[in-house]
Amino acid sequence: MAKIGRPKSENEKKKVLSIRVEDSMYKCICDYARKHKMTVTEVVLQGLEKF
Repeated sequence: MAKIGRPKSENEKKKVLSIRVEDSMYKCICDYARKHKMTVTEVVLQGLEKF
């Protein structure tokens, strides 16, 4: 019987990072994500990659 579910990614992400931000920063991130057709996670990861 075949496995059911999403196929495994090459770059499997196993760690979860949770942060708290001010309302103004969250709104800024959401606005940027909407404007660039990205998810909030993609915006945050993009910023962390530049770090």
